[in-house]
Amino acid sequence: MKITRLFSLAVLFATATVATSQFAHAETVVVEEEVYEWVEDDSSSGTTERFVADQFGDVQPSRKPIASFGPFHMVTPDRAELIGSIETETPAQFRALLRAFPALRQIDMVECPGTGDDEANLALARMVRRAGVTTYVPNGGSVRSGGVELFLAGSHRLADPAAEFAVHSWRDQDGLEADDYAANDPVHLEYISYYREMGMSDSQARAFYAMTNSAPHDDALYLGPRDIAAYLPLG
Repeated sequence: MKITRLFSLAVLFATATVATSQFAHAETVVVEEEVYEWVEDDSSSGTTERFVADQFGDVQPSRKPIASFGPFHMVTPDRAELIGSIETETPAQFRALLRAFPALRQIDMVECPGTGDDEANLALARMVRRAGVTTYVPNGGSVRSGGVELFLAGSHRLADPAAEFAVHSWRDQDGLEADDYAANDPVHLEYISYYREMGMSDSQARAFYAMTNSAPHDDALYLGPRDIAAYLPLG
């Protein structure tokens, strides 16, 4: 059975401040490849609004992107800023990003409220790990719900002391949450196995999974970097 974290943006929304770049400006490159840029088309009003402006208000990339691939905005040839949620199409967008920018080394997770498709999120996370990319949450950055799983995928995981994380129980398509399933139900193993794959011991993975599910789906538990580091070292 497919498990989907159908998060409520009203609950998990938070304003993020875009961090000042840690990298010097790099020479702009010309990319001869189709670039994905998600837009919302409101045909009834005859207007088209960009996803970032429509969904996340004033949260914008720290500089004009070289190219955008869904929620990923390339601000230098080796660094992307993530602003938006992870959806079914995001792994394909990230694959296109890697083809166009094979020098990618770091993803700054500026504003990530979660995911509308957990399977796509875990597939993307494994792509990030295979690519050896660092994940970083800057000062004022906010990573919530399934975005936390994506953060854990970094080959190195970095977070400013003021970075924000939020977790909560998953909810399936029938409205059932993790605690509604028996403790030995195989449905729990997908996440526990993923956490182990990302470097946690079995006991750490089970403890982290229990912690995330200790908060009801509609009442997120907010954490700081030290809380995450208690289960998987940062740095």
